[in-house]
Amino acid sequence: MYTLKWQNDKLYLIDQTKLPVEHVDIECSNYKEVADAIRHMKVRGAPAIGVAAAYGIVLGAMEYTGETGEPFLTHMEEVAHTLEITRPTAVNLFWAIERMTSVVKGNLGRPLEEIQKALLREANKIMDEDMESNKRMGQFGQELLNDGDVILTHCNAGALATAGYGTALGVIRAAVATGKHIEVYADETRPYLQGARLTAWELMEDGIPVTLITDNMAGYFMQKGEITGVIVGADRIAANGDVANKIGTYSVAVLAKEHNIPFYVAAPTSTFDLSLESGDQIPIEERDQQEVTHIQGKRIAPYGIKVKNPSFDVTPNKYITAIITEQGVAYPPYNENFRALLSNK
Repeated sequence: MYTLKWQNDKLYLIDQTKLPVEHVDIECSNYKEVADAIRHMKVRGAPAIGVAAAYGIVLGAMEYTGETGEPFLTHMEEVAHTLEITRPTAVNLFWAIERMTSVVKGNLGRPLEEIQKALLREANKIMDEDMESNKRMGQFGQELLNDGDVILTHCNAGALATAGYGTALGVIRAAVATGKHIEVYADETRPYLQGARLTAWELMEDGIPVTLITDNMAGYFMQKGEITGVIVGADRIAANGDVANKIGTYSVAVLAKEHNIPFYVAAPTSTFDLSLESGDQIPIEERDQQEVTHIQGKRIAPYGIKVKNPSFDVTPNKYITAIITEQGVAYPPYNENFRALLSNK
């Protein structure tokens, strides 16, 4: 399975809005098409958005035909801005664009073709690093799981949310690869149904036992003792360990705390935003009302109803048992232990 690939100077993405009914590839030949794919969630998941944006920068450089130097820099700043404004919460987007912009600024005096090649090398490096970090994360995280565990997931933090393998699902995949029997409860994740459409599909493709539940069933199954752990991904992590993730994550974390169930977050260190002291400072994306009033294009709510649709919420660090990264597992106090992890990079 691939989420995105670079081939013949174009970026190809799986259109995740079509899954699981159809497997449709999108061909992006310019940066505006990449921005559109990110904005409309055809590609989604913080790490995957970052990788896609990196290739969007490459496409922006490839379509430029003028002089290098300041005119080229101005063009590339516009490309970067177009990609940055697609989705405000996932910090990997900005992290990847900043890396690519640094390559532009560091090579301004070189011929255009050489700059384009340097940018493509950096985008390829970002994608390779993401894949490798997911696998390392999986190895660290699987040590926290026991044979026979039943893990609840929220949203999709699998191969489709990354360059491949996955963060939260990567931990589960790694545990299964060691011979542990792991079952998964995937909640549907309203309003966009990433759990029902994407997580359930990925796990079934891998032959990992998965049971689909609605979002409001999580507490019921925790109360019955059928869930032994929770693993989710993240879109941005503040310096104190507060985590922004798909809306509904906070509710699951509170339920897990009440039932003494470990709640783990799996995310690469590129998701850390240490410039923010706490999750209160994380911007929360508000999305189209039709995602709530409609399912698969069919209206389910009255005309004229008032709607709110925040795409993310913030889970305070007190509800998080540990944060699994490619550098190791961080435990509270996160302010101190994040620095220790990052010093190993």
